[in-house]
Amino acid sequence: MGDFLNVSNSLSGRRWVGPNAETERAALHLEQQTDLAAPLCRILAQRSVTPETAKQFLEPTLRDLLPDPHQLLDMEKAARRFLKAVQSNEKIAIFADYDVDGGTSAALLIDWLRQMGREATLYVPDRIDEGYGPNDEAMAKLAASHDLIVCVDCGTLSHGPVKAAVGADVVILDHHLGEETLPDAVAVVNPNRQDESGELAHLCAAAVVFLMLVEANRQLRSGGAKGPDLMAMLDLVALATVADVAPLIGVNRALVQQGLKVMAQRNRPGLVALADTARADSAPNSYHLGFLYGPRVNAGGRIGKADLGARLLATNDPSEAEALAQKLDELNTERREIEESVRAAALEQAESRGIDAPLVWAAGQGWHAGVVGIVASRLKEATNRPAIVIGLNDGEGKGSGRSIAGVDLGASIHRLVTEGLLLKGGGHKMAAGLTVAEDKLEAAMERLSELLAKQGAGDAGPADLRLDGLLMGAGATVELVQDIEKAGPFGAGAPAPRFAFPDQQIFFTKRVGESHLKLTFGDGIGQRIEAICFGAFDKPLGSALENHNGARFHLAGRLEINTWGGRQKIQLRLEDAAAASSA
Repeated sequence: MGDFLNVSNSLSGRRWVGPNAETERAALHLEQQTDLAAPLCRILAQRSVTPETAKQFLEPTLRDLLPDPHQLLDMEKAARRFLKAVQSNEKIAIFADYDVDGGTSAALLIDWLRQMGREATLYVPDRIDEGYGPNDEAMAKLAASHDLIVCVDCGTLSHGPVKAAVGADVVILDHHLGEETLPDAVAVVNPNRQDESGELAHLCAAAVVFLMLVEANRQLRSGGAKGPDLMAMLDLVALATVADVAPLIGVNRALVQQGLKVMAQRNRPGLVALADTARADSAPNSYHLGFLYGPRVNAGGRIGKADLGARLLATNDPSEAEALAQKLDELNTERREIEESVRAAALEQAESRGIDAPLVWAAGQGWHAGVVGIVASRLKEATNRPAIVIGLNDGEGKGSGRSIAGVDLGASIHRLVTEGLLLKGGGHKMAAGLTVAEDKLEAAMERLSELLAKQGAGDAGPADLRLDGLLMGAGATVELVQDIEKAGPFGAGAPAPRFAFPDQQIFFTKRVGESHLKLTFGDGIGQRIEAICFGAFDKPLGSALENHNGARFHLAGRLEINTWGGRQKIQLRLEDAAAASSA
């Protein structure tokens, strides 16, 4: 298969790869057998959708896709113990992780309990002082005044803290990688336990909590009672699924698609306040969840007060929601500034160490623990290598890592813990956290690099840019994007289609903020199209396009609808470009 548009080395150093002949044939067959638009058929063909399965794929329903909660070990026990606490008016505490998945998981439980006339204590650990997951002191304190502690999005590795919860029962609802032995809790519901089949490994914690509530409602019904309306809670599950970068496959597609419909009804004060603060003026889609709402909910856990996000999502008071959303918006702006300074320093350090190694890493004194994960993501994207970024304080480093497809970072981090090179560590294939003694930092990173090399981490060149086809200016319409969106929601494991516009003239460019670029382009025949390229000046792309001197370019990216003042127009989210003459 040749390079698409003959681009073997774009301005980002990438090779462009188009759809293969087999996909093209399958797309044509779909188009002939259904009345669906050609670009939509191309996307469906890449997802291996056939004419027979197209309708079901385009309209995923929970009735067809929701797994039986009993598929997960300990589920029946977890729901039974939870209901006993509700019916006996016991005191319930919810111990939640400080990210979006933890916050939404807690909010789901608080909302359900409130509708049943019950309250719960919310506890979210401080990222800096307490770190990830349950700790002995907090669990002992909660156990002294509660009968049941429900740990959400954490707890699977917390043997000591569960033991410390003397006098209370503990139920764990999580999705992080488990070890061979589990904590001594009443129930550990987790699709990533080692004794699970792995069929539901793609669920985030909020989806696990949702399934537990499905089972709780079922047990209530069998006793002649009725539980709250769970369909109305799918807005929270959708937010968690997208923000936690869970792959949008199987039931996750249905959860997000249905959840977006619920969100559009604007019934949850916290999400309404979030949307208004982020100035989102169109119906929510997965972009809003991942890039506008998720970072704001996360900002509290990163650099502010850890429980702000969960409190915002759980409140039913519009004025409290407005105040919390405002605070999170301010923290998010602050987080971006901190992130930018750490990112620049980390990139410089990683480059001096060499970015062709199987692992790209950087560590710095005082780097804020709340942004190391985002910066690791940026390093991973820039190098197409697994990346670890560590903040050092008082002889200890707390870090976060992100991986590339096909390289299991979580398992390698686990290995380092068992080998004594890390003090703590855990996660899943694509993301992990770790704590390391500063004097073992170099040895730990060297060993981790060795383990990742065995999985092929150092073999990747800059990632190929996969394209779904060519588009001319006249073909880029609002109707086309609406058609394409039927194959959504798009996100992790189900990327939005990417198109190339060949041989384009650039009419206008403007730098936005530190590193973004706005431009207008066209082929001289069809319409002129506006584009935005985020992080353009982090690579040669920005200056090449800004100083184009009339040169023409092939431009590649994803189409979206920009709604402004009630009017809709097309915008390209530009990801790459190549000089048309040299390509």
